Amino acid sequence: MTDGASDDERVSVYFNPSCSKCRSARRLLDEHGVGADYVRYLDDSPSLSELERVMAMLGIEDPRAMMRTGEARYAELGLDSADRQGLLDAMAANPILIERPIVMRGGRAVIARPPDRLLDLLD
Repeated sequence: MTDGASDDERVSVYFNPSCSKCRSARRLLDEHGVGADYVRYLDDSPSLSELERVMAMLGIEDPRAMMRTGEARYAELGLDSADRQGLLDAMAANPILIERPIVMRGGRAVIARPPDRLLDLLD
């Protein structure tokens, strides 16, 4: 994280080191001199309240907008017909379902696919 950054300017990234988009996002932040906290969400699953907070920052109501619906686990769990709470519960229990990278800063967030979408947060 950048020294002296206020809490509003802190950058956090839901990060999976084996994901090429996550690594590209990290390089892009580094190129712009932006330090970040890289949250390995697969190792430490976000809570339901954290998922709700991220959805609010993304400006979305439907959890599917931040889910990897093509992930095998999505089909295994039969989430096509799940309600909002079921989707959130599934993401908390199976963080592989969470889209990545999600970059958060100052009460806003973007799903950085493609990675240059994170530049919207740096203005």
